[in-house]
Amino acid sequence: MLAKAVHFFLVSLLLQWNGASAGKFEAYPSAHLLTGSATMNFGSSGLSIEVDADALSKQIDELAAFSDTPAPSVSRVIYTKNDIAARKYIKDAMRSAGLKVREDAIGNIFGRWEGTELTGAIGTGSHVDAIPHAGKYDGVVGVLGAIEAIRALRKSGFTPRKSLEVIMFTSEEPTRFGFGCLGSRAMAASKNIYDILERAVDKDNISFSEAAKSAGYLKEGQQLKDVAVANAAYSGFVELHIEQGPTLENEGVEIGIVTAIAAPASLQVDFKGDGGHAGAVLMPFRNDAGLAAAELSLAVETHVLASGSMDTVGTTGVLELHPGAVNSIPRESHLEIDVRDIDGNRRDIVVEKIHHSAKEISKRRNVILGNFKVVNQDPPARSGAAIVLAATLASQELGFSHKLMISRAYHDSLFMSRITPTGMIFIPCYKGYSHRPDEYASKEDISRGVQVLALTLAKLSGTS
Repeated sequence: MLAKAVHFFLVSLLLQWNGASAGKFEAYPSAHLLTGSATMNFGSSGLSIEVDADALSKQIDELAAFSDTPAPSVSRVIYTKNDIAARKYIKDAMRSAGLKVREDAIGNIFGRWEGTELTGAIGTGSHVDAIPHAGKYDGVVGVLGAIEAIRALRKSGFTPRKSLEVIMFTSEEPTRFGFGCLGSRAMAASKNIYDILERAVDKDNISFSEAAKSAGYLKEGQQLKDVAVANAAYSGFVELHIEQGPTLENEGVEIGIVTAIAAPASLQVDFKGDGGHAGAVLMPFRNDAGLAAAELSLAVETHVLASGSMDTVGTTGVLELHPGAVNSIPRESHLEIDVRDIDGNRRDIVVEKIHHSAKEISKRRNVILGNFKVVNQDPPARSGAAIVLAATLASQELGFSHKLMISRAYHDSLFMSRITPTGMIFIPCYKGYSHRPDEYASKEDISRGVQVLALTLAKLSGTS
């Protein structure tokens, strides 16, 4: 009875969001709803999904060895030696699962299981790059878990109607070039992305193009715009991921089904002062760029808290002082600020208040606001109702506790939602820890997530 009630509720949402006959998602003006009435038959699958949790755990450990820092931390940056080695590992794993592998011009990797219908594929996947001194589960669970989901479906005897495609996205993390989700942004032809990539350089002044070519990409005749995919290429996309927060663990819930992804904005700010000797220049005569940066960091917190919503968050994740000596007054400071909210308008108000504070601090402290750059200011994404429905029914069929929730972290799914209806499946992680060496998801939780993913893919693809 409860299952029927939930089914009715979600179908009602589906009709409200898309219009009973429109066949399109309101949030995806150019992306079609899963086409054909047969694909909307989300009844009991009758499939027996068996996940090899031990083999998957072993793969996660093996992939973690490709790191610039020693265990338990993982550091894996786009187009470096260990990133290239990790890419080979993923391609080998895809081929071992019977997938047809290809790569695009910047190294997004695709492993395809052809279906019987020549319609848009159902995509799944994530990333395997890692910020410095991170853990081994972020993104990796969504890539290796997707490959294992394909194995489990093959073993069950399932034959897909719509093709299933595992994607390993290039550089979800912003570590090297200052902004994240490069691969999925490029696939979605996100605003100005190709111009941004043409101009992007790392801290060593190596351009994105140079780095890509050094890793074997952007070959002769290939262009950045070649990465873009047509909306018709996919009928839907589902990403499995650790929650990166404590909600599921705290509430004892096994599966989170994401209904929306928060809107991220990234800012870069530079102040310039006079500097001087830390002992010889008296306090009233200082133009301290470091104190300007510190004050702006506190202003970020003030404006975020003043938004009135728990969904608004802000972080000053980078604060650099020059010359960086204990006996020298900072004459330059650089900040990188992250602001997120499920409400894009509310987020933008906070960004504007931070900009106003930067100008006011600059004037009052007699330092120069040399740069206030909005690196990205992306809209939020609402999950596809059909994806939410399929994941909910998959969780019910498997007997796993689950809840609807939002994702406050952004993922490649945010940009895949510009192409096709998209959803995410969350599993618990220890204390919500992520982006740190002690990030952890249990073998059992990962297995449950892969089972839900496999059954969700089966429901979205349909069987022949």
